[in-house]
Amino acid sequence: MTVTDADDMPVVALVDDDDDLRTALAQTLDLAGYRVVPFTGAEAALAAIDSAFPGVVVTDVRMPQIGGIELFRRLRECDPDLPVLLMTGHADVPMAVDALKAGAWDFLTKPFDPEALLAALARAVAQRSLVLDNRRLRALALVADASPLVGRSIAIERLRDTIAVVAQTDIDILIEGETGTGKELVARLIHRGGRRARAPFVGIACAALPDALLDEEMFAARGTVAAARGGTLFLDDIDRASPALQERLVPLAEDRTLRIAGVHDAMPVDLRLIATAAEQAEDRVLPALFYRLAAVRLRIPPLRERLDDVPLLFAHLVDTAAARLRRPIPPLTHAVRQHLATHRWPGNVRELAHFADRVVIGLEGAEADHPIAAATLPERVDSFERQAIIDAVTAAGGEIGVAIQQLGLPRKTFYYKVQRLGIDLTTLRRSIAPPRP
Repeated sequence: MTVTDADDMPVVALVDDDDDLRTALAQTLDLAGYRVVPFTGAEAALAAIDSAFPGVVVTDVRMPQIGGIELFRRLRECDPDLPVLLMTGHADVPMAVDALKAGAWDFLTKPFDPEALLAALARAVAQRSLVLDNRRLRALALVADASPLVGRSIAIERLRDTIAVVAQTDIDILIEGETGTGKELVARLIHRGGRRARAPFVGIACAALPDALLDEEMFAARGTVAAARGGTLFLDDIDRASPALQERLVPLAEDRTLRIAGVHDAMPVDLRLIATAAEQAEDRVLPALFYRLAAVRLRIPPLRERLDDVPLLFAHLVDTAAARLRRPIPPLTHAVRQHLATHRWPGNVRELAHFADRVVIGLEGAEADHPIAAATLPERVDSFERQAIIDAVTAAGGEIGVAIQQLGLPRKTFYYKVQRLGIDLTTLRRSIAPPRP
């Protein structure tokens, strides 16, 4: 049997053979906003918990048949990343320390302050959430479609289907979209999917080609157009091409002839034309050229219109960047996850790819990587709430109950925010000097 998280509440598997203590702790955790799955012994817990378990484990050390240390070892064999917190008596502390060295998350010596348990749990649950997020993203990246056009949104699914259809034809295509959306990638996918796949794919940056070089580089007998013979001529940013270049491209689009300066007869050339442009670019392209290139118009949606694709796309880009830069794949930190969820990506996939590069080389990931002045409104609110909680706990000398009262929050809401904002109450309290009497 697999225990699943049915309502998105943080989950705690509580293992203790003492009915009274188990019931009391379950009530404390329930009030703090956790969904408690109680077990009277290790056998039942081992039968129910696997590597997909969405929460953390809290277990007593001394139990009949299978003790807490052995339970920890078996759970670690199942999932080395599963946080296990041990509840120990004084006599069991050396044993718990050894387990801590072997990978146990933390241990609490009985009798312990419930606030200490809640603080340790908040940290463990946040870490478990990050680990599972990483696993889900890696799994999605592995089972994603073989196409480099990564995403599962309806718009991307439809675009992939359209590419598969138009690749089998020789019809000219206009790909429209904002900068950074992957227009050249789509053009190359169309080329690779058709009968011209083994022939050249020759690209022209239309905005960068000066009129003085048109005859020499573009329309010469051995120029760019001739080099694309049999394959695909890719006209990037056709809406930014000069009027002279657009005029010279009209006969090529119309009847596939290459007119060379000083040569009387036009040269027939067999090729396919794929052009790119910004959206609504009709008024920047000669009509005689535009409507010949736009036999089929493909629109690539900006990333802000398919934000659900961002995590999967980011996982793919991180894997690619790690291989290219020869770096290990980094974990998905809270700061990175929050940035992925709240940023609008005006630079589209290109901006996301640069962000993935920075994450891989370690320039992104810490909370300080996103200054408050440049943050979005949700990020600013989270930062404000995080600092307010830290300030309240500090002012209260580490007394959590006093801090909750000062903040005017229900206890359950307080611990929910602590967990969501990644605040380590244990470390914070240890850093606070005890108040003077």
